[in-house]
Amino acid sequence: MFPEGWWNHDPKENYANCLTELRWLYERRNVEEARRDLVSWLAKWQAKYSRLCERVENNIEETFSFYRLPKEHHKHLKSTNVLERLNQELKRRTHVIRIFPNEASSLRLLRALAVEIHEDWLETPRYLNMEALREQRKTELGGFLAAA
Repeated sequence: MFPEGWWNHDPKENYANCLTELRWLYERRNVEEARRDLVSWLAKWQAKYSRLCERVENNIEETFSFYRLPKEHHKHLKSTNVLERLNQELKRRTHVIRIFPNEASSLRLLRALAVEIHEDWLETPRYLNMEALREQRKTELGGFLAAA
């Protein structure tokens, strides 16, 4: 949801409740409802975690972009499991070599591994059903054309 370490600006004693409530914003039906709840969240925590609230306010719109995607995708997009698995595989494969002669050689290996993993993703069942996205785009485009 947010970059690693973004919360390091404030003490952490009550962060569990604060961050739990922030995560609830991503369970709303639409972006308008999430924005309304964000205003309440900011009002509640502003006095205690002013720097955190400022940071959230400055960065939240980027994370709300997932509301433009089909509802079926939301549960997958709230998780970083795919990225964590990718990083784990890259780390596992680079540890075998241990020492690279230069930066270019390590980048060549990482690119080759990324291509290999990408090809596997193309051949295996989809993590996200892109047909739902295609249908949503057709509907949006149809509404846009009808309004014009």
